[in-house]
Amino acid sequence: EVLDQAISSFILEIVARHGEPSERLCNKDPFTLRSGVYLRKLFPNSKFIFMVRDGRATVHSIITRQVTITGFDLKSYRQSLQKWNSAISAMNTQCDEIGPEFCLIVKYEQLVLHPRPMMTKILKFLDLDWTEDVLHHEKQINKPHGISLSKVERSSDQVVKPVNLEALSKWVNKMPDDVVQDMAEIAPMLQHFGYDPNSNPPSYGKPDSDVVENTNEIKKNANKWDEQG
Repeated sequence: EVLDQAISSFILEIVARHGEPSERLCNKDPFTLRSGVYLRKLFPNSKFIFMVRDGRATVHSIITRQVTITGFDLKSYRQSLQKWNSAISAMNTQCDEIGPEFCLIVKYEQLVLHPRPMMTKILKFLDLDWTEDVLHHEKQINKPHGISLSKVERSSDQVVKPVNLEALSKWVNKMPDDVVQDMAEIAPMLQHFGYDPNSNPPSYGKPDSDVVENTNEIKKNANKWDEQG
C-alpha cells in the first residue's frame, strides 16, 4: 500500500506538470493501458479510452516516421505487426477486465469518418459537456489554454490539420507481398476488431460531409498545410 501511494504520487506529479492546472488530467501514451487494471487501482476515478486503429496503418506510421518503440524492429513490417498484435491483445485484455463503465473502445477510423457522433459518445463516457471545440482541434493549437505541440513529436505535422481522410489508407501497397499474404496469421487481432486482413485497400465506411470538405481543402492548399506542419 505504501508503494502504491508512492507510485501514484509520482505519476500524478509527472502528468500534472505536463500542462496547465486542470480539473481533469490526461495521459495519451497508448501503452498506458497495458497496466490499466493496476492504474485503475491507483486512481479509482480514472477512465480509459482504448483507441484501436487498423494495425497495418499503425505499423506503417511507426516505420515511416521512425518512431522508436522498445521491441519493434523498424526495418521489418512482419515483426512490427506481430509486436502490434501482442500489444493490442494485452491492452484488450486489460480493457475487458476494467469493464465498459471505465474503459471505452473507440475505433480510430470511425472517429475520423464520423467525428461528431463519436465525440458525443466519448464526452458522454467522460461525463463532460458538449463543446464544438472538440470538432476543431486545429483552432486550439498554441492558443492560451489550448493545445501545446512539441517540435519533436513525430505526428505534429498531422495534428495541425483539421480531421481528414489522408492517414486512413497511406499503408496500402506499401508492405512486402509476403507480409500482405500472411496478414491474417501475422496479426489475428485485426479480425478480432473487425478489420478484414485480406482487404487492400480496406473499406472503413463513408465519411461525413465535413470530413470530405476538410480533406479536399487540405489537398487544394497542400503547400500551406505543409508549411504549418
